[in-house]
Amino acid sequence: MGLLRFATAGSVDDGKSTLIGRLLYDTKSILEDQLEAVESASARMGLSVPNLALLTDGLRAEREQGITIDVAYRYFATPRRSFIIADTPGHVQYTRNMVTGASTADLALILVDARNGVVEQTRRHAFLASLLQVPHLVVCVNKMDLVGFDRDVFDRVRDQFREFAMRLDVPDLTFIPVSALHGDNIVERSPNMAWYDGASLLHHLEEVHIASDRNLIDPRFPVQWVVRPRGDEHHDYRGYAGTVAGGVIKPGDEVMVLPSGFTSTVDALDTPAGPVDEAFAPMAVTVRLADDLDISRGDMLCRPNNRPIVTQDLDATICWMDENSALRPGQKLAIKHTTRWARAMVADLVYRLDINTLHRDSGASALGLNEIGRVRLRCTRPLFVDDYRRNRVTGSFMLVDEATNATVAAGMVRGAVG
Repeated sequence: MGLLRFATAGSVDDGKSTLIGRLLYDTKSILEDQLEAVESASARMGLSVPNLALLTDGLRAEREQGITIDVAYRYFATPRRSFIIADTPGHVQYTRNMVTGASTADLALILVDARNGVVEQTRRHAFLASLLQVPHLVVCVNKMDLVGFDRDVFDRVRDQFREFAMRLDVPDLTFIPVSALHGDNIVERSPNMAWYDGASLLHHLEEVHIASDRNLIDPRFPVQWVVRPRGDEHHDYRGYAGTVAGGVIKPGDEVMVLPSGFTSTVDALDTPAGPVDEAFAPMAVTVRLADDLDISRGDMLCRPNNRPIVTQDLDATICWMDENSALRPGQKLAIKHTTRWARAMVADLVYRLDINTLHRDSGASALGLNEIGRVRLRCTRPLFVDDYRRNRVTGSFMLVDEATNATVAAGMVRGAVG
């Protein structure tokens, strides 16, 4: 069933790292030396059983504080599916880290402490998952063992979350009662919660359908590299390498090159394993065309009758990530969209968004670290964009400070400006 990327989030000490550690431990995805290191560290902490959270809390500062402050990526697999996990921070000051971890996720897993219910950080992470258009959201009501596996507690938390989620764009929402510490409903259904008739967490992750989440309608192929091998045997070879960002591309398809507007026909699709009959997101391929056109990095292949928005003016939502400066109207930055670079000026800060109350502050004059707002950007050259809701690849971009080369913001396109 392929690969599932999912991000974990939740309030501090809700058990995110423990849950991921439990998944790794119970699926036998831990190397022996890793387990020995965790057991030794747990013993030094005075614990009688291994602290599975240490499997993901890799930074020394995290281990000392018992919290997650960076995005910890882990990989594991079952016979049914492979997984990449992004364990993201719970603290408000690490909002940018969650944006990074969830930006490529197929599913967001939000943990809620059964004793505390839905808190401010729970609402913030749910909003960010919705903002980033993560198509599947799983709410794990954790630490059910500390409330006696009480069904009423689970129902109360579920109703609290549903009430808030009604204000968000959440197409698929699932609730699972769990105890990460003891493994209840993580890999196997728990006899302690016989009243719960749903799937265990792992079973849900294995079965959730994600193939239809990707945009297979709008062909988009940002050119990353022009392939011209050296040697007499390759003197006629000319291909364009990149990753398919949307739609399906097949030999024989008519394509248009942006920004030139020239058209040609796909002659072949090459991969390291040999030619293929079709390519779709997120496959990396080399496209060969029937005609010798002037194409370079940053150009895009699309269908003549299905083109992205070509614009120099963007309406976008951004998360500001720089701790040394703030975003202000008139500021000039570099913008990277797919494989294309340009310079951009912040034409207007429309509003700053309070992600806890969803209030829009239209009087804001700047965006600081971890703040989210709506902006209008004017670019020095045309970009080939789609609305983020339609395509998360061609609808996203980065802003870079040219003086320091630091990535200062992540953005989501909401359309072209008038």
